[in-house]
Amino acid sequence: MINFNGELLQENEASLSITNRGYAYGDSVFETIRVINGKVMFWEDHYFRLMASMRIMRMEIPNEFSPEFLEEQIINLIRENNLQDKPVRVKFSVFRKEGGLYTPEVRDIEYFILTSEIEHSFYTLNEDFYEVELFKDHYINAGLLSTIKTNNKALNVLGGIFARENNYNNCLLVNEKKSVVEALNGNLFLVKGDRIKTPPLTDGALNGITRKQLVNMIKKLQEYNFEEVSISPFELQKADELFITNVIVGIQPISKYRKKEYTNTVAKDLLAKLNAKARLG
Repeated sequence: MINFNGELLQENEASLSITNRGYAYGDSVFETIRVINGKVMFWEDHYFRLMASMRIMRMEIPNEFSPEFLEEQIINLIRENNLQDKPVRVKFSVFRKEGGLYTPEVRDIEYFILTSEIEHSFYTLNEDFYEVELFKDHYINAGLLSTIKTNNKALNVLGGIFARENNYNNCLLVNEKKSVVEALNGNLFLVKGDRIKTPPLTDGALNGITRKQLVNMIKKLQEYNFEEVSISPFELQKADELFITNVIVGIQPISKYRKKEYTNTVAKDLLAKLNAKARLG
């Protein structure tokens, strides 16, 4: 079952028009959410990011879109699909109603919610070999639009094809200033000694939920010094660790970039703390 504008439908009964604005113009935003045993992880952060993304895209936010209403929509769908005792991946997509070409006729929105079961209730550290390379064919544009999750993902698609064709597990994306911004599917953190860095949102980094959780956590830990600062490609080969974060995998350590191989000690430590926070949260 899926939720389409608040109505529960069989997946094969739901359809989108070929003039849907999310399809035709990328006039859509979405959230990828992790739910554990019926509890939405970091829901407040997801909710406020979704509202901020809709405002940036100049969408009309429905009056009923309270945190309680949307959380209830998610939980009801999970129950309907008999996933209330399972770890679940939720995709919540919002798109503007049809009408107009580039300029929309209305600002009102529609939405759908999809659920799928995932493997682990809490985050596990994937220590398999994981190699990355820079993707330099196209750039992220530093600015506010790059920080939100929209349907405009051509750069990520092309980077994914490049990675697969060249036997990499992932690619790191750069902006027009040639600073390293993020991975194809998550935020980037760099560790050198006791220093941990992540690119600032002003460089075009996605305003990631796990990124936010980790930033707040690291700032409170005396054993690390933290900076939100631009990262140059040169710094990657000087780092002790690199890792990628998103809400589904948590923390993914990078094993190799070009000739440099990395440890995962800090990633392992932070993942344990992230799991503890998820259990308490």
